[in-house]
Amino acid sequence: QVQLVESGGGLVQAGGSLRLSCAASGSISSINFMGWYRQAPGKQRELVARITSGGSTNYADSVKGRFTISRANAKTVFLQMNSLKPEDTAVYYCNLENVISRANYWGQGTQVTVSS
Repeated sequence: QVQLVESGGGLVQAGGSLRLSCAASGSISSINFMGWYRQAPGKQRELVARITSGGSTNYADSVKGRFTISRANAKTVFLQMNSLKPEDTAVYYCNLENVISRANYWGQGTQVTVSS
């Protein structure tokens, strides 16, 4: 149906930057939201950032001013992460939501580790 594949995670020092990419494939509507969620050990999965097909964005308060979400097209999304902090350490998941059906699709996750 729909598959999402993330890339760009890794290990960085505090204050560093990473750029995550997500590529979707399959039966994808051009009208969708794409976003990034993260989950740290012992915590719930939380929304980091999302972007609509029209380019509107929203961010978690904890990443505002540091992270930027963008998309190249209906099936490709990026997350530029700057000024990384140890508390950003988590598995980051790409998400696609069909705005009509409300179906959600998830990537396998990519580990981001920020050392102090």
